[in-house]
Amino acid sequence: MFEDVSPRRAAAVGLVALVPTIVYGIGRPGLSGFVAAVNVVLIFAALYVALSPVDDHARSENETPT
Repeated sequence: MFEDVSPRRAAAVGLVALVPTIVYGIGRPGLSGFVAAVNVVLIFAALYVALSPVDDHARSENETPT
């Protein structure tokens, strides 16, 4: 069932976590909701970059010959 989902698409589902975070922020006074929303976005961005495909061709061009 979940084997067909790409890791990048699964990480994008993490943005759904932004909805309850915004609801939490609206219900609380102060900056706690804003800080929580920024944390969700940072975690999503980190997962998106970590799960992105690596281009082997670019790596071989940057290596110095020995």
